[in-house]
Amino acid sequence: QVQLVESGGGLVQPGGSLRLSCAASGRIYNIHNMGWYRRAPGKERELVATITRDYNRNYADSVKGRFAISLDNAKNTVDLQMNSLKPEDTAVYYCNGVVNYNNYWGQGTQVTVSP
Repeated sequence: QVQLVESGGGLVQPGGSLRLSCAASGRIYNIHNMGWYRRAPGKERELVATITRDYNRNYADSVKGRFAISLDNAKNTVDLQMNSLKPEDTAVYYCNGVVNYNNYWGQGTQVTVSP
């Protein structure tokens, strides 16, 4: 069984920065891609950023230029550096990974951007 565990959420003022981390653990043979999604209150879950094992990155238009995703294949971790945060970035952020050809989700971490 594979588990994804997020860390790094919290409360930050507009314009501030946060870094989210996600660690995959368990019997891991292959990581195809990993990424971050978010669900804001009253909204559907949406893609934030993804990265393949070959380091191809994809970002939602709303976060381009502000967020950066990185993958450490040796440690099976994916990070999301979030800069210039806005109140509309407030959401529960979920780590996702296609590991051993199965899709896994983390439990989520709250990010709140507020004065």
